[in-house]
Amino acid sequence: MDTKQLKWIYLTILSLIWGSSFILIKKGLIGLSALQVGSFRIIFASLFLLLIGFKSLKKISRRQWKFVAITSVFGTFIPAYLFAIAETEVNSSVVAILNSLTPLNTLVLGIIAFGITFQKRQVLGVVVGLVGCLLLVLSGDSAAGENNYLYLVLVVIATLSYAINVNLIKKYLHDLNSLSITTGNFAILLLPALLILSTTNISQTIHVADTQHSIMFVLILGVLGTGIANVVFFKLIQMSSPVFATSVTYLIPIVAFFWGLLDNEMLTTIQFFGAFIILIGVYLSAKK
Repeated sequence: MDTKQLKWIYLTILSLIWGSSFILIKKGLIGLSALQVGSFRIIFASLFLLLIGFKSLKKISRRQWKFVAITSVFGTFIPAYLFAIAETEVNSSVVAILNSLTPLNTLVLGIIAFGITFQKRQVLGVVVGLVGCLLLVLSGDSAAGENNYLYLVLVVIATLSYAINVNLIKKYLHDLNSLSITTGNFAILLLPALLILSTTNISQTIHVADTQHSIMFVLILGVLGTGIANVVFFKLIQMSSPVFATSVTYLIPIVAFFWGLLDNEMLTTIQFFGAFIILIGVYLSAKK
């Protein structure tokens, strides 16, 4: 299978996994605090990746460890906690939609700070994708109740963090395999996550049924939605462009809305139209 076909397969897999992540965070918050969700997510992903990828750490040079550490902060640590905090006040579908700002931020930061060139068609793809996202937002979140939209600022910061991360990987870690990058990231984050978790009251609530159920949801989120997904994502960044790799965030709201259907939420005609426009934007951003 050639690279062109493989990158679309990776994009589809990531959209399904990460599109499901927001509902898993929501379920995790039923019995856990936002700090606990973020910490458990990192801890479970770290243990899984160290189990399967410990030997790959040898491939990371002393020079590369600096960038692995920086990408661990921007690519995982900051977003893991900010998304969990945001979903304590904002509906998960709205968070998923705003997450689609990532490709635009990647494009802008790539041009300004990293000297990465992009083609006009990619810029058009980003703009078209954002129009689709706006349609989803403007179509309303009427079934979700009141949202504290000030918490959406946290989501914007998280998307900026993601944008910094993918540009750093493309520029400084393009010659390092994706398993080494991901395992290195989480090897660095394991101790900080454990320290943050220890500051919460988890020992007092661990026996509660809701807490245990929430931990199971976050276990799935950590292993599948963070550990495995990051390996695939870093591979996608290396075989394509930063803009194409982050265009997965255009597909995430579509998957998130279908999870909403299973939770008795209905999509409007405008939302379906917005999703179709998003797909056009993804295609344009990938077209050479």
